[in-house]
Amino acid sequence: MNTVKQNATGMKGPGIFLAQFIADEAPFDTLGNIAEWAASQGYKAIQLPTLGTRFIDLQRAADSQDYCDELIAVCARAGVVISELSTHLQGQLVAVHPAFDSLFDDFAPPALRGKPGERTEWAIEQLKLAARASQRLGLTAHATFSGALLWPYVYPWPQRPAGLVEQGFAELGKRWLPILDCFEEAGVDLCYEIHPGEDLHDGASFEQFLDAVNHHPRAAILYDPSHLLLQQMDYLGFIDRYHARIRMFHVKDAEFRPDARSGVYGGYQGWVDRPGRFRSLGDGQIDFKSIFSKLCQYDFNGWAVLEWECCLKDAAQGAAEGAAFIQQHMIRKTAKAFDDFAGVSADAASNRRLLGLADD
Repeated sequence: MNTVKQNATGMKGPGIFLAQFIADEAPFDTLGNIAEWAASQGYKAIQLPTLGTRFIDLQRAADSQDYCDELIAVCARAGVVISELSTHLQGQLVAVHPAFDSLFDDFAPPALRGKPGERTEWAIEQLKLAARASQRLGLTAHATFSGALLWPYVYPWPQRPAGLVEQGFAELGKRWLPILDCFEEAGVDLCYEIHPGEDLHDGASFEQFLDAVNHHPRAAILYDPSHLLLQQMDYLGFIDRYHARIRMFHVKDAEFRPDARSGVYGGYQGWVDRPGRFRSLGDGQIDFKSIFSKLCQYDFNGWAVLEWECCLKDAAQGAAEGAAFIQQHMIRKTAKAFDDFAGVSADAASNRRLLGLADD
């Protein structure tokens, strides 16, 4: 069993996102079982998906501190903590273009399928419940998707009508502002995973969203470099530019192998054959040494959480290798400069002499 001891400052980890591991068979069937499994693999935290009630009942968690204390105790007995909750699928339903209605209906309760307006209201309420549940669990960040009204128009052909993008982001901001206010009341950052298929899919679109929500202090980023690499973005420069808004971190690898047949858009091919594909940690092209260094430089103090998605490697092998990979990349930030041993005493008068300035 892991003993979970984390410093109040600095990056924490390794954690693991459980969405890809849920199953009806043990040890992936209950919170207690999967928490024990995660601890046995070397993880110190678990990130919980919240669609359904297998691991957590959002309504109960939002309303009952006793229930949340029970969840915390179950994890503690296994040797892990809850790093964050996730409403990726509910967040997707906050904004759905009609072209995707039938595909995304499966994310909603059966009674709401075919009723996009009611489905949106349900999704918004789910996010508000997640804010209160996160607060009761003592969490400081939450993972979600933004949803998308504009994704069918991501490539400007036919030419987009003037004002379409601006109206899309205005509506997106209108839907998310009350949710962000709930997260403000709860003291929890709402972290949007920057992800293709979402209106928030790169830095430029995130900036447009910030404008639409009046630069809300709780509008934050879940940094996942794999989605940036597949778009051929500068995923290291992204940290330099947006580090103040990066409050969550998915450690996920990817590779981009363009050829004469297809590139970024993938030619409608399956994951194995696409030029851009997700890989297990260490098997792709992501420069994690530089990522961990930059996040350390900017004092990121959230969790480093494995999100396992690989088109080749088995999930069990990916999870078993992931904890050690993350641990090897964790940096304990130095408390002093390496050349402090050669430091000299100084004051204003001596500094003036060193500069060759005459005394007044």
